[in-house]
Amino acid sequence: MKKILALTIIALFSISNCTRSLQNTLTTQEKKDGWQLLFDGKTTKGWHGYLEENTGEGWIVQEGLLYCKGVGGDIGGDIVTDEEFDNFILKLDWKISKGGNSGVFYHVREDEKYAAPYLTGPEYQLIDDAGFPEPLEDWQKAGADYAMYPAGENKKLMPQGEWNTTRIVFDHGHVEHWLNGEKIVEFEAWSKEWTRLKTEGKWKDYPDYGIYKSGLIGLQDHGNEIWFRNIKIKEL
Repeated sequence: MKKILALTIIALFSISNCTRSLQNTLTTQEKKDGWQLLFDGKTTKGWHGYLEENTGEGWIVQEGLLYCKGVGGDIGGDIVTDEEFDNFILKLDWKISKGGNSGVFYHVREDEKYAAPYLTGPEYQLIDDAGFPEPLEDWQKAGADYAMYPAGENKKLMPQGEWNTTRIVFDHGHVEHWLNGEKIVEFEAWSKEWTRLKTEGKWKDYPDYGIYKSGLIGLQDHGNEIWFRNIKIKEL
């Protein structure tokens, strides 16, 4: 019995190690298709704090995951890529702490006149819908284009603490948000509808929100723990 138990533990440990080793990598086909990793699973290379030289103490690599400790707030703590992107498909896995709030930005313009990435970069919302301590509007919930387009009713969000897979497509103004294999948001950036939503809603006093056609990818530290893995991008 003891021998069987020991072999079982060894087998489970081996499976765990094998699974971990497959994370943060590109398949041969992905390499051929032009995908590139934005997180190597070992370092924060390729990222820096917004308006900072490095990622700071709030972001570390932990067991192959990019871990946000949750020490930031509305201003400060977010990280952005060193490289800019215009048209792309971005994929990543994430899981969040209970009641947590975060987001993924794109087309972020890094400039001293903008205090935070959200002032220029549209945001794919990452949040614990069920556990958030305050009522949420639909445009604040997971998968939404924050303060613009809510997620569809077909959204399938995993319970807090479990992994979700997000995909963002930006193709010459055509935008898609995917969550766990389902397309949950679709719109045209800079269209009449988009402009109306911007000028009538949360962004009416932020004229530079969403105007840039290229920029940095950003990950938000909103004061809550969140974990990322398999962050990869394909330019279109």
